[in-house]
Order: sequence, then C-alpha cells, then structure tokens
Amino acid sequence: MVSNIMIYNKYNNKTGMKKCSFALMYKYLVKPLLFAMQPEKAHYFATGCLTFLSSIPGVPALIRSFYDYRHPKLERKLFGLTFKNPVGLAAGFDKDARWYNELAHLGFGFIEIGTLTPKAQIGNPKPRLFRITEDHGLINRMGFNNLGAEDAIKRLKNRKTDIVIGGNIGKNTATSNDDALADYVFNFNTLHDYVDYFVVNVSCPNVKDLTKLQDTPFLLNLLGKLKQINTEKDKPKPILLKIAPDLNNSQLDEIIDIVAQTKIDGIIAANTTTGRENLKTDKKRIEEIANGGLSGLPVNKRSTEVIKYLSEKSNKAFPIIGVGGIHTAEDAIEKLNAGADLVQIYTGFIYEGPGLIKEINKKIVADYG
Repeated sequence: MVSNIMIYNKYNNKTGMKKCSFALMYKYLVKPLLFAMQPEKAHYFATGCLTFLSSIPGVPALIRSFYDYRHPKLERKLFGLTFKNPVGLAAGFDKDARWYNELAHLGFGFIEIGTLTPKAQIGNPKPRLFRITEDHGLINRMGFNNLGAEDAIKRLKNRKTDIVIGGNIGKNTATSNDDALADYVFNFNTLHDYVDYFVVNVSCPNVKDLTKLQDTPFLLNLLGKLKQINTEKDKPKPILLKIAPDLNNSQLDEIIDIVAQTKIDGIIAANTTTGRENLKTDKKRIEEIANGGLSGLPVNKRSTEVIKYLSEKSNKAFPIIGVGGIHTAEDAIEKLNAGADLVQIYTGFIYEGPGLIKEINKKIVADYG
C-alpha cells in the first residue's frame, strides 16, 4: 500500500490534482482496499463511506465538483423524461433505494433501483458475488435479495435529488411462474408514484425459472396488462423491458414484435449472461464459482451486438438503453454508435471507479459536440 501511495503522489505531482488525482486515488488506494474484502462486504463498506461523507456539510458539493460534469449537449429527452446526461447506474447496485441520493452526487444522469419484489426476500445463500479480476468481470447469483417494494417507498419519499429514478421490478422467488403476473402488477401499482420509469426484469438468470418468462405469450400478457394499468393512471410512466444477452436472432425478432404489439417504451440490452466462453480466469476457478450471471468486459461484445441488431432490424423503432461491459469511455461510445440512446454501468463502475462517469460524458461531448 505504501508503494501505491508513492506512485499516486509521484503521478499526481506531475499532472496536477484537478486533472487526475481522484482517478488515481481510486486506482491505487480505494480499489485495492475494496478488492481486499469479500465483494458483498466491499459493496456495503463503500456505500457506507459514501453515505457518511455525504452527511458532512459541504462535502456533497465537493464531491459534485469533482465528478459531476455538466454540458448542454449531454441532455437527452426520451419517453417524456429529461436526462441531464446519458450515463446511468444499472439496477442491482442500489436494490432498496438506500443510496440514490448520495450516488446522484457522482454525476449519473439517472439511477435505476431494484430489482424489487412484492415481499422482502433474503436471496440466495452466501457467498453469491464473485470477482473474476483477470476478465474484469463479476459473477453473481444474488437472487433478488431486497426488502420489498413497500419498504423502498419509505426512502423514495425522502428524495433529495431531481435525478431520473427508474424502478426495476421482478417476482418473488417463491411465486410460481403461473402467478408471476400478480407480482409484477403489485410492484407496478405500489411504486408508480415514486419512480420515473419502470423496467420489467424477466431476464435475470439468478432466480429459478425466471428467464422462462421471456416467452412471447407471457410477455404479451404481462406487458399488455401493465400498459392497460398505466393508461388508467393520472401520470403514466414509461415501461421498458430488460432482456438477456443470450437470446438468438429469432428471439430478438420476437422481442421487436412484442414491443410493436404492446407499445412499451423501450428495451434495456442486456442483462447478465450464463455463458462462460473465452474467459482468461482459470477454468477450475470458474467451476468452483458455479452458477450465476456474468457481467463486465466478457459481455461487452455480445451486448453491443444485441443493441445493434435490435436497432437496425427495428429501424430504430424504439429507444434502447445499452448496458454490459462498459469499462471505458470508448466502450460507451461503441454502444451509442450501435444504436443505444442511453447507457448504464455497473461492473465498470466497480472496477474503474466513479471517474468513469465523467470520462464517458466528456468523451460524448468531444465526439458528438
């Protein structure tokens, strides 16, 4: 750690604090500390530190001055919402809407909470989150651990930020697929007044049989029902569908047809993958980890392929939020060039730090300005 500090100081003295000190601090000080912990413990330690720092008068403004990059050309208007920039935090990081106020200081354009279920559930047994650092990836089998939709509302009522908040919803593990529709309807009605858009999650591989809900008949029924309920609300909310990167082209064609038939507002492409192809991590280690959804750099290429296919095959008929393996500004630009309207980060946020958000936004201004 001492040598890391020396490297950090040497580099910092040459380049100037304003330009690179916080990126280096994360790389040489914060990340080694967090990666020395079990991943799930590191998650709560990091968010705890952010919560503490954000409670100190003046510190939130200081954090924003370092990370929150503003530019008029970053603003995006999609499905009736205004995003201050196109870089969001994907679902899974702030499942229970605990830290969205604090995370907003880091420069995100939007934050997606969840996945939330009607009833609280503890998720799968620990350990259930694993780093595969050689591949800059994560494997998780969290299992929709959350405190329930009604509990999240307690904190959503204490909203201190004007950042766009999405609500990612799923079914309880104990709920059979035959009864899944009721879980999604409950979540939709419960959270409707407290989030700005909804994401229907039927593609997480870590809940038993959930991905079977990607079948066309169920999706038509589910999305049709949510659209019907939505039209009866005083302020209808955008509805998006999150899909898996493991769908083949025929299945992606069905997704395009489903969007056209149900008239939902967009697609998030893509969730984690069950695939384990072309990994650098030792095969024995992968076998020890066993089941779980893989995220990070290993899904970068496939998620971009899915985005490009959906965009081109549909003739850009609907907005797409691109997610999967974004670890650099160039990765984000690639997603946007493939047809994404917005992007989300998660694993890249963990590996590269909060400076990645600003890096992406500056690159977008430079390339599209």
